[in-house]
Amino acid sequence: MRGSKDSVSVGRRSALRLAGLGGLATAGALGMPATASAAPADGLGIPPYAPTGRRPRYRRATWSQQFQSGHGWTAGGAGTASSAEDTGVFTRGDRSIRVTTAGSGVQSYVRKTGMGALDLTGKMIRLIFRVADVTHLSRIAFYLGTGGLANSFSWRVHTHSATGTNYVQSGEWVTVHLEWADVTSASGTYTLSAQGQPSVRSGFTDMSFAVYDDAGAAVTYHLQAIELVPDTTSVFPQGVVSLTFDDSHTSVHDLARPVMDPHGMPGTVYNIADAIGTGSFLNIAKMRSLQDSSGWEMAGHSYANAVHTASYPKLTAQQVDDDFRKLREWLVGNGFTSEHFAYPHGAFQKTTDGVPVDLLAARHFSTARSIISETIESFAPAMPYRLKALTGINDGSGVGGTTLAKVIGAGGALDRCARSGDWLILCLHRIVEGTPTQSTELSRAGLAQLTAEIEKRGITVLTVQEAMAYYA
Repeated sequence: MRGSKDSVSVGRRSALRLAGLGGLATAGALGMPATASAAPADGLGIPPYAPTGRRPRYRRATWSQQFQSGHGWTAGGAGTASSAEDTGVFTRGDRSIRVTTAGSGVQSYVRKTGMGALDLTGKMIRLIFRVADVTHLSRIAFYLGTGGLANSFSWRVHTHSATGTNYVQSGEWVTVHLEWADVTSASGTYTLSAQGQPSVRSGFTDMSFAVYDDAGAAVTYHLQAIELVPDTTSVFPQGVVSLTFDDSHTSVHDLARPVMDPHGMPGTVYNIADAIGTGSFLNIAKMRSLQDSSGWEMAGHSYANAVHTASYPKLTAQQVDDDFRKLREWLVGNGFTSEHFAYPHGAFQKTTDGVPVDLLAARHFSTARSIISETIESFAPAMPYRLKALTGINDGSGVGGTTLAKVIGAGGALDRCARSGDWLILCLHRIVEGTPTQSTELSRAGLAQLTAEIEKRGITVLTVQEAMAYYA
C-alpha cells in the first residue's frame, strides 16, 4: 500500500487490527484515508464475531489509464489554476495527476480526445480519485463521446452536500463505478430513450473527468485511474433489485411479506436489536419466520435504539465499536447470521474522536449500506462499506422523499436497472394500509405495484447477502 509521503499512513498491522479478520480490501481501490486521523483508537481488540472476509472478486480492467509517466492526458478548462504529476500522493504505481481549480465555479478537467475507438458494450467505467479537502467541492462529472465531446454522454459522479453524508470525503481515495443505467444526459448525435437507454455503446474516442468548485475557494483533486471493467449483463441481463427495510417495523412481516411471498421475493431487514419485541417493532418469532420460511435476511442497523436516533458520527469510536459488537453478538446469538449492515440515517462520517465510521463497520460486517443514490450500485460494489441505495420511496402526497412513480415510471430506476446489469438497492421503512403521511412510508398497494413492475421487467430480486455471496 502506498499513500501520501507527507502524511502519516496507516500500517499494515494497524489496518488488519482495525478491520478484524476481514481486512480492509475493497472492490475498487484502497478505501483507506491518507491521514493520521484514520488510525483507530487503541484497545478495541478483535471482535468476537469478525466478518468472514468474503469480499467481492476484484474485476480486472479490460482497458486502463493509470496516470503514470507519459499518460498523454491534458488538465485544463477555464476552472483550472494549475496541474502537475504528483509523486508524493498516489495509490497506484508511483504517481497520480494533481489538479487545483481556480475557485471560480467553472469546469476543471482531465481529458483526452482522439483515442482509438472503445467499445463499452457489457462494460462499466471505474474511476479512482481523491479530493484533498471537499469543503468547497460542488460536483464531479464524467463525459464520454466523440468529436471532441461534441457528441457525448454525461454521468453525475458526485454532487456535494454541505449537510448530508457524502460518498466523497476529504483526503480519501474513492472508487466509483459508472454504469449505463447512470447516464444523466446526452448531447449531439447521442440520445437516451424514454427508458433511459443510450443510443450507442461503442465507438468512443473522448473522455473527460470534470470537477467544479463552489466558487468560494479552490479545490485540489488527484486522479489515479480511469478504467473499463466488465459489468454483469451476461449474468443478470435485467439487473438485480434488493428490497431492504430499515428499523424493524412489524409491518414488514404483517403487510410487506404477504405482498412479496407470491412473487417469491425475499427482503433484507436491517434491525435495531434494542427495539425487537417492543411496541410496533418485530419480535424474534416474526424475524425467524421471515428468515426460515420466506428466505429473508435479518441484518443489522444498530444495537441500541438511542444510538440509532443519535447516529454514529455523534459518538466516540469506542462507543460505535461497542454498539457494532453488541449488535453482532445479538444477531448471532439469536440465529441471524447475516454479516450485512445499514448505517442509521446513512451516516458514516468520522466519529467525534476522528475515526471513520465505515472503517469501524469493517471490523464487524462484510458490507454497510448508505442512503446515497448518486449512482446505482454495481457488481462488484466499488466500496462495499458505502453501498448505495435509493431511499424515501413512497406513494403519498406532498410528503417529500422519492415518489413511487419515479421508480416505476418510464425512464425511472427500474427501467434503468433492466438490461443494464446493475444492482438497484431500494431502502424502504414502514408499510401502511392507507395513504402514507411520511416519506418513510409506502402503502401496501404501492408495494404491490412496485413488486409487479419488478416482475414485469424480469428483474431478479436478491437479498443483500445473496447478492454479495454470488460474487464473493
